[in-house]
Parts: sequence; structure tokens; C-alpha cells
Amino acid sequence: MEAPQQNLKTTLTLSLERFHISEDYGFLLPNPLKELPDHYKPWMDIANKLPHLIECHQLRAHVNKMPLLNCHFLKSYREQRLAHLVLSCITMGYVWQEGETQPEQILPRNLALPFVEVSRSLGLPPILVHSDLVLTNWARRDPEGPLEIRNLDTIISFPGGESLRGFVLVTVLVEKAAVPGIKAIVQAGSAILQPNQDCLLRALQRLRLSIQDIARALAQMHDYVDPDIFYAVIRIFLSGWKDNPAMPMGLIYEGVSKEPLEYSGGSAAQSTVLQAFDEFLGICHSTESADFLHRMRDYMPPYHKAFLEEIHSAPSLREYILSSGNSQLCTAYNQCVEALAKLRSYHVAVVTKYLISATAKAKVRRKSHLPGPPRALEDRGTGGTAVLSFLKSVRDKTLESILYQSS
Repeated sequence: MEAPQQNLKTTLTLSLERFHISEDYGFLLPNPLKELPDHYKPWMDIANKLPHLIECHQLRAHVNKMPLLNCHFLKSYREQRLAHLVLSCITMGYVWQEGETQPEQILPRNLALPFVEVSRSLGLPPILVHSDLVLTNWARRDPEGPLEIRNLDTIISFPGGESLRGFVLVTVLVEKAAVPGIKAIVQAGSAILQPNQDCLLRALQRLRLSIQDIARALAQMHDYVDPDIFYAVIRIFLSGWKDNPAMPMGLIYEGVSKEPLEYSGGSAAQSTVLQAFDEFLGICHSTESADFLHRMRDYMPPYHKAFLEEIHSAPSLREYILSSGNSQLCTAYNQCVEALAKLRSYHVAVVTKYLISATAKAKVRRKSHLPGPPRALEDRGTGGTAVLSFLKSVRDKTLESILYQSS
């Protein structure tokens, strides 16, 4: 009985490695770099002082004096990922330094040219994305210590202090909690091909537990992120220049394009995790939601996007379970779907607290003629969607995927 398990383990490892997915960290970049080669010291000097430079309205002045640096001294993939994180954070700070009422319309060539160059090398857009802010932006304080908030720090930061740190690092823990679920998808795929219904049942059970662990990790947001600080301080730096009334024309990348370019801001939909679960479980979303989710795949590292396409082209789990007539498999599948719907309901509650309720408070402040936080994206996520209706739609479509076997 040992040999098949060993083969399954080997298949799993090869499949994950093929898509740049870590056995231990999933879609997180394992042990990200914190420093670039000395040639890029001007970038790092600015990035390491980003919150201060933004808060004292000095970032644009510092960037305008920055030398134009070539990207060919970035020798490794990990260096390129750190460079993308650094340049994307500087870009967001540069555009939004004065808030939504005075966004910068032109990104200077000394920032735009290297940013676009490293973006093309990585297959990522030239804007801050989930793979920057979260997947590449974490480090252990004690290298031998556990992956827990108290032992973690961000590499590059924005204004927002402990709430910003909490927002990024709780999301890191969400990604880590997904690792057993990602492995379970690959194990289940192997079990369908073999076929081995016992292995498939165990994989589905592991997937359900992983989804439940993700919800527990997400719950830490309440402990570490102040809703008012997230809404009034942090959110603007995650906002893009597509579907954003504050920048309706987009952003000119000087030396790259004479016409403004439009890119969406950061969104949880840029995480590969839930899209992988959807593909595996065969969950079909409404046309509008599906279009947005598919567009967000262009904001993922290409290997991770390819992983989603691989799951999509694999034999259908739903069809296999229905044709098997195995009630245990059907029950285990439904438990995964229910856990995913519950996670999405919880996400709705979190967004209601951090966005909808905060928006209502901001409107009250404005009626009292007190200064309020940004209003351009009041009812929208940083990715530009009507966020609450989008999240409720994907939750409801998840629940519609429950399988009912004829007796």
C-alpha cells in the first residue's frame, strides 16, 4: 500500500514545482529577498522611507531626483519580484501622495521605464498587485520562528502603521492556510485519473479543512486592522487607475506611452487561491463576475494563472462524482462547497465592516463639515467593482453548486 502514496507524493511535488507553487508556502514567494543589489540603492532608500516621505509630502520630490536605472543588474527571479514590489509601492505613493483630489497624472520616466521593464520580464502589469503587496512582502523576524503575526513583518510599507502591517500579514496567513487545500486539489486530480475513490475522498476532506482554516486566519483581521485607518489612510494606496472616478483617464507612463494606461487596483480576486478552488469544484459565476475574475488573472504571476488553466482543463470533479454514484464523495464535495460559501459570507461581513460601515461614517462626517476620507471609490472595492454585490453574487453562485443525487 506504500508505493501508490509515494507515487502520489512525487506527482504532487512535480506538479506544484512546475507552476512555481511551494510545497510549504503555496503561492507565497518562499523567504522573499529584503535587499536589492547595490546598483538599486536609490530605489531602496526611497522605498524604506515610504510612509514618512508620503506623510510629509516629500515623495514626489525625491522620486523626481531619482536616477534612471537599468534593470539588467537584476539577475534572479527573486530580485525581479522585490524590484516589482519596490517600484509598485513607490508608484502608488507617487500617484496618491496628495490623496484622491490631486492624483499625479504622469509617472516620470525614471520610475515608469524600469517599472514597465521589470513588469514585462515578470509578466505582471505595472501597478501594485496582490503578488507584490502580499506574496512578496513578508519576512520572519526570527528566521527559525513560526509563521505567526508576532514573528512577521512587511518588507515595504505605506502609511497606516500597525493596521497596514496587520492587513498585509493577516493576508499572508490566509495564503499559508490555503496550502493544504492547494495540495489537495493536485492529489484529487491524481485520484480521479487513477481512479482511486478513497484517495479522492481524503483529498476532499483536506480541502474542506483548509477552507475552514482560511476563514480562521481571515478572522485575525479584526484583531490587527482598525476599520477607520484602513478606509481613511490605507485604501487609497491600493487604488488603481481603471474604473476609478478619481482618475477616469488612467495614468501616463512617461517614455512608455503617450496615451494614458488603465490598470485595476489591488483586489482579493488577484489571489489564485479562491479561483483555484472554484475551478476545481466546477463553480460557475454570473457573466459579470466571471469576466472580472478572469480579468484579474492577468494580475497574477503567469505560472499561477497557468495553474488555474490546468485545473480547468483537467477531468471534471463534479462529473466524476455524479457518474460514480458514491454518496460519500458527494457529501464530501458538498461540504467543500458549503465551507467555501461560508468563507465568502464571512468575507462579505469583513468588507461590510471595513468598507460599507466606514463609508457611512465618512458621510456623517461630511454632513457635519468635518474632513473625511476618500470618496471616489465609496461603494467600490480597490479593484473597481461594486464590491458588495460582487461578493454576494459569487457567494450565492457557490451555494448553487451543491450536488443533489437522485436516490
